[in-house]
Amino acid sequence: MKKRIVSLISAAMLLGMTVLCGCAVPVAQAPAAGNAESAQTEEAAPSAGTADDGVFVVGFDASFPPYGYQDDNGEYVGFDLDLATEVAKRQGWEIKYQPIDWDSKDMELSSGTIDCIWNGFTMSEERLDKYEWSEPYVDNSQVFVVATDAGINSQADLAGKIVTVQTDSSALEALESDDCKELTDSFADLVVVPDYNTAFLNLESGAVEAVAMDIGVANYQIASRGDGYMILPDELVSEQYGVGFLKGNTALRDTVQKTLDEMAEDGTFMEIAEKWELQDAVILGK
Repeated sequence: MKKRIVSLISAAMLLGMTVLCGCAVPVAQAPAAGNAESAQTEEAAPSAGTADDGVFVVGFDASFPPYGYQDDNGEYVGFDLDLATEVAKRQGWEIKYQPIDWDSKDMELSSGTIDCIWNGFTMSEERLDKYEWSEPYVDNSQVFVVATDAGINSQADLAGKIVTVQTDSSALEALESDDCKELTDSFADLVVVPDYNTAFLNLESGAVEAVAMDIGVANYQIASRGDGYMILPDELVSEQYGVGFLKGNTALRDTVQKTLDEMAEDGTFMEIAEKWELQDAVILGK
């Protein structure tokens, strides 16, 4: 069945969640509202390998828990933001959290609005040559989430179903690849939405029947919504997360990487991972 990709601009048009796909997509080994929040640290004069003017601006998707999101108090929190904050503290930088539209991340980076993309950012083969990358620090995979009472128990059961996915995401990249063409063509529709909050709303309303997404985000969403959802057993693709910097900005990349390595060595990295219950997913320092 030929798929049709529909772009949704608001949650009122469609609501949704995730679905698993068991095709093998090669991945390199080595993802908002409100004003950006900044935390002050000791000031340091900028030099080679530091953030401009001593301010480290982290671009992130504010609806991507537990890596980066806006909590019920309106504050920006998450695993990746905690890591970035600790890096800035050790370097004597001021940190600024800058929520971005995920499909505009390259423009934000190239224009200098942000210093890096740090928010569950997958190191896919398509992206490897577009950025300066840190070393991978999280093992992740893309999966499908469905309602437990939907009668969907495998990827084969997705045939004729409406599946939703976030724009410019690793899951969308996988589903549009040749490796997953047969699976994707079996869907009634592949609906592209701006963020995963919209995707889950679509799933809850029954407007879609599955969501393709990062397993870490899927686990968080399911835990926060009770027992009404499950992850299909076959993963869509395995992947790793890294921090992406502007092509050519190796100095800042190297400074951040050196600091992350120090955090891994002294145990701070794992402490932050345990806070967000991601200790089994992190790979830096293991």
